[in-house]
Formats: sequence, structure tokens, C-alpha cells
Amino acid sequence: MRSDSTSALLSLLVSLWRHRDLLWQFTQRNVELRHKGSHLGIFWSLLSPLLLLGLQVLVFGYIMNGRFGVLPNETKIDFGLGLFLGMSLYQFVAEIITTSPILITSNSNFVKKVVFPLEVIPTSAVGSAFIHLLISLGLVFIGVVCFGQGISAGMLWLPLILMPLMLIGLGATLLFSALGVFIRDISPLMQFGVMALMFASAVFYPASNIPPAAWKIMRFNPMLLSIETARDVMLWQRSPNMMHLGYLWIFALGACAFGSSLFRKLKPAFADVL
Repeated sequence: MRSDSTSALLSLLVSLWRHRDLLWQFTQRNVELRHKGSHLGIFWSLLSPLLLLGLQVLVFGYIMNGRFGVLPNETKIDFGLGLFLGMSLYQFVAEIITTSPILITSNSNFVKKVVFPLEVIPTSAVGSAFIHLLISLGLVFIGVVCFGQGISAGMLWLPLILMPLMLIGLGATLLFSALGVFIRDISPLMQFGVMALMFASAVFYPASNIPPAAWKIMRFNPMLLSIETARDVMLWQRSPNMMHLGYLWIFALGACAFGSSLFRKLKPAFADVL
């Protein structure tokens, strides 16, 4: 099974590289379709997270007086940036999970084309979500520079945190897009799943608040570890936990290999079902 999954992952990467121009076109199309018909268009990709950041600082920072308790002189802006960073990473995965089950079924015209690389469809969805994530992270960076603790060398770790998160997203979208062809009821389950994931990922609270009994289970949640590690290197000026980072990479490669393997096995039957 391991060699099967590894072979599927390598085959996926080779195919995506071979069709990289097509992948980029589909990614651009997804970004444009997201704001099609609106007057501000692509500008919403910047305005939406900016409005969300302001709202979170106001509600959770000033009204609810929230704190992460890491910095001794933590301000409302520090708390808001920590909250916004966690929400941005979570929304990247949540968007992928909720849209994945209908990706293949809503593009059934491409399934009939024998030569079309179907893996481009779910991968481009990950790409467009990642572009919006980068925009949100850019706002966090500006906030850190202008109102937070400033730039630190620890930020250089950020790509090594985002890459496994992207691989997890790719594995998830390959898995759920394939299953969505055969199990149409999977979409409502995803809505509940992403809600549960949000509360289990320390988006609104520090991981230190998690009771020891619950931490024994929640510590294996890669979303929680991604958020906590990203906050450490980007906001709190702390070194990343290398055990957590290593676990993230192992989980990400395994998830991506499993999703690739299942997608490759189910793909020949897509046309029969659709």
C-alpha cells in the first residue's frame, strides 16, 4: 500500500508539472469566478480579509477582552493578529474541504474528455484558496510590522509551515472530490466537519487553555499545530517546536499520498457514474 501511495503521489506531481500551464489557467479562473459580477471584483480578495481583521479586533479584542497570554505586554492588536492568523489558516483548509465534494460533479464535461488531466480540477481549487491565504498573510505581516512585535528571523520558518498545510489541503481535496462523485451526501457532512475542526484547532483561544486530558487527543490535530507554530514564528518571536513541525510534514506527505492514491483508483469510474 505504501509503494502504491508513493507511486500515486509521484505520478500526480509529474502530471501537474506537465500540465502546469493548464493548472495556472484553472487557478486564475477560480479566483476570477469567486468575484464574478461584483463591482470591486478581485479587490474583494483584499477588502474581505481586511474587514474581517477589523471586526475580529473589535469583537474579540475590545468587547470580549480576549488574550492569548504569550506576550507580557500583549495589546488588543496583538490578540487580533493572532486570531486573524489562525482564522486565515483555518479558512484555507475549510474552503477546500467544503468545496471538494462537488468539484468533479460540477465539471462533468471534463470527465468525458479522455485526455483531460482531471487532477488539475481539485489542485487548482487548492491553488486559488492558497492565493487568498497569501493575501491574508500579507495583511498579518503588515500588521506585525506596523503594530506588532516587528520582523524577526523566525518568519523564515513560515514557508516550512505553509507547505505541509498545502499538501494536507491537496490530499483532502483529492480524497473528497473523488468520494463526492459516488457519495453525494458527503457535502452536508463536510459542513459539520469544518465547524468541529474550527473549535478543535485553537482558532479563538490559546492551545495552553486545552485541558491535559483533551490535549492527549487534540495534539494530533495538524490544523491546531499549524496555527500554533505559525503564531510562534510570525507573532510571538519564538522558535518553532521541531517535533510539531516534523509531525506536520509526516502527516502532510501521508495525507497527500493517500488522497492521490484513492483519486487515481477511483478516477476510471467517474465517467460511468456521471
